[in-house]
Amino acid sequence: MIRVTSSSISAEEFFELAHRSENRDRVLELERGMVIEMSRPGKRHGMICGNVTAILWSYAGERKHGYVCSNDTGIIVERNPDTVRGPDVMFFDDATGVAEIESAFATTPPVVSIEVLSPNDSLGTVIRRVQQQPRFGIRAVWVLDPEACNVTVFRAGRENVIIEEGEELTAEEVLPGFRCRVAEFFKLPGQ
Repeated sequence: MIRVTSSSISAEEFFELAHRSENRDRVLELERGMVIEMSRPGKRHGMICGNVTAILWSYAGERKHGYVCSNDTGIIVERNPDTVRGPDVMFFDDATGVAEIESAFATTPPVVSIEVLSPNDSLGTVIRRVQQQPRFGIRAVWVLDPEACNVTVFRAGRENVIIEEGEELTAEEVLPGFRCRVAEFFKLPGQ
């Protein structure tokens, strides 16, 4: 991570800055009012995020409710000073039509946030990002580890649970009826 600004800005100011043409190809987040630049993830990371998105979109389609955001969609997780994170994938259950979905950063928490570990992620950075999210109201955070092919489930006030590649991830408390073999996140179609 590289710090981009030296003075604190708000989430609204960050939205304007992040969407300037000169920042189009940069991956930026706001951490406690400071803009930081992050490295772009690799191809395998993107494939895993695509799998997660497809699986959750299918779940939403079956329920005919909920929607998925990907591509590091900005979400405000702290105020004064502001922090805007960009989880890899999020599942929301707060709108019945596209017109109800915010066009700027999300201010309402998703039901589930998903982070896919990248080779350059440090444990401390990931833990800090994950711990902020339940405090904002996100009911569960899944951290997918492509090297171990497992998912760690974080929930506020609960012990973390690691679900291995050969096991099934269920999220009954947050996503009623959701079931998925962890291996599905990490493989190609038809594999």
